[in-house]
Amino acid sequence: MRLSRKGLARSHRGQVLVEFALVVPIAAFVIFGIISVGLWVFYQQQATNVAREAARYAAIHSSEAACPTSSWRDPQAPPQSYRPAPLHCDGPANPSDPYPWPRMTDHARSFVWGTDPSAVHINACWSGYRRNGSDPSANADWPATEADGSGGVRSNTYVPCTISGLDPVTQSGALGCGSGMTSLADDSGSDIPGNQVTAYACFEWAPPMAGFLLIPQNVVMKAVVTEVIHDQQ
Repeated sequence: MRLSRKGLARSHRGQVLVEFALVVPIAAFVIFGIISVGLWVFYQQQATNVAREAARYAAIHSSEAACPTSSWRDPQAPPQSYRPAPLHCDGPANPSDPYPWPRMTDHARSFVWGTDPSAVHINACWSGYRRNGSDPSANADWPATEADGSGGVRSNTYVPCTISGLDPVTQSGALGCGSGMTSLADDSGSDIPGNQVTAYACFEWAPPMAGFLLIPQNVVMKAVVTEVIHDQQ
């Protein structure tokens, strides 16, 4: 049986509607997926930039600075003007500070764009070298190598610091996200030049259209950067 022109037109419109209903959700899924991935990359770069700026700030504000960014451990031979724990100028546990390392944190947060800076959490820990056979609770504040007293050179052991008991470099995926995540047990060294500071920055991001894209409602952006602490010029 042959269809009339009106019947053919109605059949064509029905076909178009079916195709539209099939294609539009897929196209929307792809478009919003691309947008979300782009935002994901952007916010991950934000976290990395914050961690980089925090590590850089701590590296150039060593124990020799007028206002050092301090670890939980005081240097073995601190400068005369150095404020001992917990009253560090910019430290992890000064009771008069609103949050740990307020100067380093405020500096790093000033580079945040596109999200609430106060939602970005920053933690740090300090690593160094310890003499073999020395007291394991002593500061790891020795050089990497030193004279052994008999004309040779002795290598000291590098002791990495931790955050919440985890190595932030190799175990960042297991780290939570918050403020004040370190204690004395996490720092192996002080903020003397030659040691290393590791900064960890994190914040929670809510991807747009997460339910539609079948991805988590909240994603924790994390970044870790390590810097060698500088001598003051």
